[in-house]
Amino acid sequence: MSTISSDVSRGYNDTMILYLLSAAPSYGYAISKRIKELSEGKYIIKETTLYSAFNRMEKNGYIKSFPGTADNGKKRTYYQITPQGMEYYKEKCQEWKVTKEVIEKFISQTI
Repeated sequence: MSTISSDVSRGYNDTMILYLLSAAPSYGYAISKRIKELSEGKYIIKETTLYSAFNRMEKNGYIKSFPGTADNGKKRTYYQITPQGMEYYKEKCQEWKVTKEVIEKFISQTI
């Protein structure tokens, strides 16, 4: 099974995270696990990459963090998308459509 390199997905980590947070607030491990599930194991986000993205997006006002407790009673930091983050998510989705359209012009159908 092929996997997606971190170089390819780096620009879209925020998009994946914001997509998941648009459904409901969540914490790091759950988001990482969901990304792995949705990608069918083809992309596993590294913990350092995930928390770096959280820090950057919180600084930019796209998400906010708050303390919470998981179902097992363990204290966790939860993240929630902000209205500004939702706008950023929509912009990144549009950017992806254009990127995909351009790159597909350079992908050989015979591979």
